[in-house]
Amino acid sequence: MPVQPSDPAGGLVRTPSGILVPADLDPFHRTLHHVAPGGLIGHTTQTSGMKRLEAVSGKTVGARSLWMGQTHVAAATASGNHHHGASETAIYVVSGHPVFVFLDVEGDEPAERRVQTGPGDYVFVPPFVPHREENPDPETEAVVVIARTTQEAIVVNLDGLDWSEVRIG
Repeated sequence: MPVQPSDPAGGLVRTPSGILVPADLDPFHRTLHHVAPGGLIGHTTQTSGMKRLEAVSGKTVGARSLWMGQTHVAAATASGNHHHGASETAIYVVSGHPVFVFLDVEGDEPAERRVQTGPGDYVFVPPFVPHREENPDPETEAVVVIARTTQEAIVVNLDGLDWSEVRIG
């Protein structure tokens, strides 16, 4: 049964079940989408030393402005240096004690800073900031959940933490 407009102003449509909903919401965006652990996909941009798994994105659930997934860093491993373009990134530490490393350029001299974390901690990574994740634990994998303000995972791998390779725009 096709969806028929029921509002002369065009603001509402009637669903096949008879419910009126805003006309600018397509059917895909009127339902919840469940992604179980087995539904995570690894076909996303990767950085050496870590594995990203995609859960919520344009590819997986049709998200328009959000990407969410997991990152795993093996024991005694450091990722490559990278940034996430114009995307803001929020990180929640699930397990392990990952260290987030970046170059602090706000002082008199640039200085490498290390943000040490543990389960339950959150980290905010602003757009374009070069960084890397390290897992100094010799035995335990570090797992974090990541949310980004873009529907796809933007990852730009870099040679170093300095800003010389960062291109904005």
